[in-house]
Amino acid sequence: MPEFKRIKSALISVYYKDGLAEIAKELVAKGITLYSTGGTRTFLEDLGYSVEAVEDLTSYPSILGGRVKTLHPKVFGGILGRREEASDLSQLEEYDIPLIDLVIVDLYPFTETISKGATEQEIIEKIDIGGVSLIRAAAKNFNDVVIISSKNQYAAFLYLLNKSEGSTTLAQRKEFASQAFTLTAGYDASIANWFNPPAELKSLRYGENPHQKALFSGNLENVFSQLHGKEISYNNLLDIDAALSLIEEFPSEGCAVIKHNNACGAALADNTLTAWKMALAGDPISAFGGVIVFNTLVDIETANELDNLFFEILLAPDYAEEALQKLKSKKNRILLKTNKFQRPAQKIRTVLNGVLVQDRDSKVEKEEDFKWVSEIQPDNSRNDDFVFANIIVKHTKSNAIALVKNKQLIASGTGQTSRVDALNQAIDKAKRMGFDTTESVMASDAFFPFTDCIEIAAQAGISAIIQPGGSMRDQEVIDAANRFKICMAITGTRHFNH
Repeated sequence: MPEFKRIKSALISVYYKDGLAEIAKELVAKGITLYSTGGTRTFLEDLGYSVEAVEDLTSYPSILGGRVKTLHPKVFGGILGRREEASDLSQLEEYDIPLIDLVIVDLYPFTETISKGATEQEIIEKIDIGGVSLIRAAAKNFNDVVIISSKNQYAAFLYLLNKSEGSTTLAQRKEFASQAFTLTAGYDASIANWFNPPAELKSLRYGENPHQKALFSGNLENVFSQLHGKEISYNNLLDIDAALSLIEEFPSEGCAVIKHNNACGAALADNTLTAWKMALAGDPISAFGGVIVFNTLVDIETANELDNLFFEILLAPDYAEEALQKLKSKKNRILLKTNKFQRPAQKIRTVLNGVLVQDRDSKVEKEEDFKWVSEIQPDNSRNDDFVFANIIVKHTKSNAIALVKNKQLIASGTGQTSRVDALNQAIDKAKRMGFDTTESVMASDAFFPFTDCIEIAAQAGISAIIQPGGSMRDQEVIDAANRFKICMAITGTRHFNH
């Protein structure tokens, strides 16, 4: 393959004619055949240059008001034909398709048209089809073809034309191709953003602390309607997200109370009022100033009970009218009516000097996902507790333990540096809140590396353990469960939440 390849023919079709006269002069001076169409062809011919009409090459006129001019095999074949492939050259000869060594094409001014306040139809007509296709074709075949995709490249290209007498190197062609793909990517992104405008940035009162500035990017109207209360803050949004993430996975009607992104109370029940009373009993101290979430309509009976507590936010899919009026009695109390909405498939957070991106943890274990590995097998009447405990611990900050009894969260250990600490915290809290941990279900967000937690659980009367497994000492842990007559299930899925 020669280092330099001589340009013998050029296809020119541009929206902006600035600087084109100088380019055309050099091309003609070097004996390069020009192909063109429409306004560009007229411009070149008015300069006195001989131009081969694309319409003559394709035997088709420009049609559909100029929407289709160059989209034809006789054009794209000449651009994409590989000069080193004998079969390509044979087909080009068979169909009388001339080779095109240089493509000078720019794109319709899409963003400029938008900025001028044009109508939708005017904007649509500035979505370039043929230009993008020509640019991509020429850039793809950079081994043989030069692509000039912007008038901003004219000066550099003129310099190369004069320096090398109409020839280019592979490195030069590849650089122009790289710039072309960058251009078309940005052009396509502008079009996509017009069809799907990015969310506006909303200023929040402050961030986690008053000295921190904060913004939100998104469309909260898709998530909820604010029916009452003060402006939602950064910390409010974090708690709202935690509340909805949790209750979306509840297997039946229920309620949860969220504080600092963790559930301090949660329960499943046949009616809203019972669910609220059970959730509140889990930790009435932490519930003060918390975020309350339901997955059913809030009725007047429940509203009367809720009104006795100071809380920041209440979320529910609907409210009885009299319940809503009752709850609006406190002017700052935030009342939100939730919608079904599509969450992003991935979660993003900044770290060091970049970002981390991971898939959302959408795995929700059901009864059939529990592999009971202990000698003692479970009582199926407690299946709701098994599933519920595992959901709660999934949404609790790691290291995490959740204790559930009769479809009620009786305590959790949250954000501890060891699993033993998390379990001791949960047991201690359950007792302080007046709960009996005997016959309760314990769920862990990760495996047990040692048997110590099983021994502590046995002392507290815990009768069933749900955990993901995966430890080198799984069998020792299972043996300990058997020794203490605790039934144990392994799910195979860890749910760290940092």
